[in-house]
Amino acid sequence: MAEFSPTALAAHLKEGLLSFPVTAFDSDFQVDEDRYREHLSWQSSFNVAGLFAAGGTGEGFSLTPREAARVVELAVAETRPEVPVLASAAGSTSQAVQNVKDAEAVGAEGALVLPPYLTECDQNGLYHHVAAICEATTIGIIVYNRANAIYAADTVARLADNYPNFIGFKDAIGDIEHLTKVVAKNGDRLFYLGGLPTAETYALPLLQLGMSTYSSAMFNFVPEFALDFYRDVRNFDHAAVTEKLNRFVLPYGAIRDRAKGYGVSIVKAGLKAIGRDAGPVRTPLQDLRPQDLADLEALIREADILPSR
Repeated sequence: MAEFSPTALAAHLKEGLLSFPVTAFDSDFQVDEDRYREHLSWQSSFNVAGLFAAGGTGEGFSLTPREAARVVELAVAETRPEVPVLASAAGSTSQAVQNVKDAEAVGAEGALVLPPYLTECDQNGLYHHVAAICEATTIGIIVYNRANAIYAADTVARLADNYPNFIGFKDAIGDIEHLTKVVAKNGDRLFYLGGLPTAETYALPLLQLGMSTYSSAMFNFVPEFALDFYRDVRNFDHAAVTEKLNRFVLPYGAIRDRAKGYGVSIVKAGLKAIGRDAGPVRTPLQDLRPQDLADLEALIREADILPSR
């Protein structure tokens, strides 16, 4: 049974940092349940507002529906009750509906709707895709605005009008005009979170637009630094944000940009660098090359941001 109603979940999530835990794999690329449990227990021991299991950083796109349900179940079991766990709804409409049903059954508080599948979608199609997901569950639903799923302000408003469990809008595009329209049209009916790669880079300007939070991938391996950065953003401390950008975030982004798919791979590499190895990434992603991993390890040391616990 969920601890948070959809409305309470939205109010909770918008006031704290969010993250997407990696999914641990063993050397045969199977889900490593013991290491995943350990990672979730560690992650939820910090003051994080919510964790999205089997999401993008968790390589949810590579998980079977059965694996995704199990990963969410493990996350719920290992996470403090005060830290809500959200799942992802991916693939075709029928698969996404099954994802949210499975997520609700194992105790997840909500779900993030990933872009549906490899095809172009018009607004009516996107509406009915999300509507089917909302109708299949009572937990909170958040849409992810990216790739082939770009939700117009009117589509978002239509979903908010018709489904009380539709609670949030996550953006990975960064189109300021589009975001302004969505926020102006929907106001406080939703909460808004940033989801651009290495969201810290954009966090301060997007806060002024109404995005009070974002998903931090680096929280996986430098949680204290990530939380300090979020605190500085919410305090509008430009000097502190700029210092942290220069000390770690921007050089980290430069390593991430060396190969496609490193946005996920570098997070697992970060865990390896701090001694909390979560295994390899699944194809079509690739692990960091040895030199890239060495550069990341050096950057973490030089930035003096190794976790204290």
